[in-house]
Amino acid sequence: MEGFAAWWDQMTSIDNTWLAIGLAGQSMFFMRFLMQWLATERARRSVVPEVFWYFSIGGGLIVFAYGIHRADPVIVIGQCAGVTIYSRNLYFIWKEKLALRRAKRIESEKLEASQGQPGRT
Repeated sequence: MEGFAAWWDQMTSIDNTWLAIGLAGQSMFFMRFLMQWLATERARRSVVPEVFWYFSIGGGLIVFAYGIHRADPVIVIGQCAGVTIYSRNLYFIWKEKLALRRAKRIESEKLEASQGQPGRT
């Protein structure tokens, strides 16, 4: 019972602001899994929506700040690695979207050019 009492004393002495920050980070991580699960259920196949990575970065940065406040190197190192990976995934998503937009713009310009010139199909 002494172990529980010590744990409870520690839990109740945590600064409420940092407790809220830590819980907000954990909530972001929960939301990413909820969004992934809902997208997968809708598609009836495994899907990782873009929003998963935004919640991952948000949660990772918040938990990173919490780890710094708690001076916990395990949390800090873990979140540094995670945020780097999440950012890289978003980079690839943005890069692909940009390439698709460019391809659509080029196709649209070609179509406009061919329609604007008589005799061309």
